[in-house]
Amino acid sequence: MTIEQMYTGCLAEAAYYIESAGEAAIIDPLRETKPYLDRARADGAVIKYIFETHFHADFVSGHLDLAAKTGATIVFGPTAQPGYKACVARDGEEFRVGKVKIRVLHTPGHTLESSTFLLLDEAGKETAIFTGDTLFIGDVGRPDLAVKTDLTRDDLAGYLYDSLHTKIMTLPDDVIVYPGHGAGSACGKNMSKETTDTLGNQKRFNYALRAQSKEAFVKEVTNGLVPPPQYFPKNAVMNKMGYNSLDAVMQQGTLALSPAAFEVAANATNALILDVRDASVFAKGFIPNAINIGLEGQFAGWVGTLIPDLKQPILLVVPEDKTEEAVLRLARVGYDNCIGYLNGGFEAWQADGREVDAIRSISAEAFANLFEQTPDLPVLDVRRKSEYDSEHIVGVENLPLDFINENVARIDKHKTYYVHCAGGYRSMIAISILNARGFTDLIDVAGGLMALKHTNRLPLTNYVCPKTLL
Repeated sequence: MTIEQMYTGCLAEAAYYIESAGEAAIIDPLRETKPYLDRARADGAVIKYIFETHFHADFVSGHLDLAAKTGATIVFGPTAQPGYKACVARDGEEFRVGKVKIRVLHTPGHTLESSTFLLLDEAGKETAIFTGDTLFIGDVGRPDLAVKTDLTRDDLAGYLYDSLHTKIMTLPDDVIVYPGHGAGSACGKNMSKETTDTLGNQKRFNYALRAQSKEAFVKEVTNGLVPPPQYFPKNAVMNKMGYNSLDAVMQQGTLALSPAAFEVAANATNALILDVRDASVFAKGFIPNAINIGLEGQFAGWVGTLIPDLKQPILLVVPEDKTEEAVLRLARVGYDNCIGYLNGGFEAWQADGREVDAIRSISAEAFANLFEQTPDLPVLDVRRKSEYDSEHIVGVENLPLDFINENVARIDKHKTYYVHCAGGYRSMIAISILNARGFTDLIDVAGGLMALKHTNRLPLTNYVCPKTLL
């Protein structure tokens, strides 16, 4: 028997490959099918089942394309109502994969159809659980993502408590926990950077499993939850009802366009120009009104948070060797309408003599000089509110990037603002979004708060400033 965790860091997502005696099962695959097909081929195995722990909200699963290419059966837990052919299993139903079995444990709470898959080895021993978003290492799934239900998050948190206590915590302590996500995912709030553990350790150290009562559990799990990214319910609907083949999405998105054709396409479709180059490179020159979300960061998550329409036509400015990666990472979170990329990149646009724009930048030392001379200098800190509350420069305003679309009206277009985040990635995203909306007097503080702190010249506080723009 083989169990392999196939972890994708940029989404903090774990898919799983299980093989026994020439048969394989995949649990919660990402949208691209090649890694799973290649893995099975290397073992000479046939993919028999694709198990889905729930209708995922934070990414588009690859179950439909993988089933189409392998003939494997898609399996959901009880109460799921997919809009395509799939097996909706009974609670306790078992599926044989080679010499092992996978038992379905219905564990509602994160969502109503959420299920955990219990692996029984060749001897029938309870060996591992694949918990999806029901149980993480150090945390449990948030109970506010169920699609189209009249239940409150407290109701769902109560279901989650019951699921954990009646279906999971009754299992032996040596059972290995394989969760659907690790630290960095928005599907929980306190996930460990570790991506596997024993159930016994989780019973001892996971704050949610140590709650003394259902009421205490509900309070702990719901306390401090921030709203999920806007794309979450949209991805859940795609996973439930179906979506376009990734092959077609990739073919359309990797269409090379000359600068002239790129400009025509942008004007004809009202496309968003998405520049995925490094923030420092983008600042030196970019196509007017382009939005910068760097591919090297939490790209898919920020796209999903900041671009409200999944059907928005997108044109890419991207290094040639990163084109397929960019289109794929957009598709992973449901942005299927990329219509091409700028052939030759920004350099081709510039060489063609077309209009360009740039972002002004200031060093941390130069900013410290200005701040000492003008303590009421207009500054926007675009880190998350929790980061800002922990530590910030005295008197600066907090405009979290997560909610910038909702708070644009609160910024004065006639004022010059200095913008910083933690290290420079998010500040450039914020400036590009505001710049595209007519805010032209924005100056990036290079290196963000990390660089500013190294100057040892700025007053820092953990006091929650009343100017916070939320």
